[in-house]
Amino acid sequence: MILITIIQILIVLLNVLWWIVIGQVALSWLIAFNVINTSNQGVRRFLYGLEKFLDPLYRPIRKILPDFGGLDFSPLVLLLAISILSGILLPNIAMSLPPAGAS
Repeated sequence: MILITIIQILIVLLNVLWWIVIGQVALSWLIAFNVINTSNQGVRRFLYGLEKFLDPLYRPIRKILPDFGGLDFSPLVLLLAISILSGILLPNIAMSLPPAGAS
C-alpha cells in the first residue's frame, strides 16, 4: 500500500516536471523571437532559476546527443523519458505489486 502511494507521488512529481520543462521551452522560444525582454531583472532571475533547476537534468542528455548546431533536443529527450517513466514504467511497477491484503 505504501509503495503504491509512493509511485503515485512520483507520477505527480513527474507531471509537474513535465510542465516545468514545457514552460522553459516556451519561454526560450519567446526570448528567441524577442517577445520577452530579458533586460527586466525579474524575468532574468526567473530564467536563471529555471536554468539552474533544469540544467542538471539536461547536462547528461547533452553529453550523449550529437551537436545539432543551434538546436537543443535535450528537453525533447527529457520529456520522452518523463513520459516513459510516468506512463509505462511506474504504472507497470504498481500493477506488479501484490495487493495490500495478500501475504
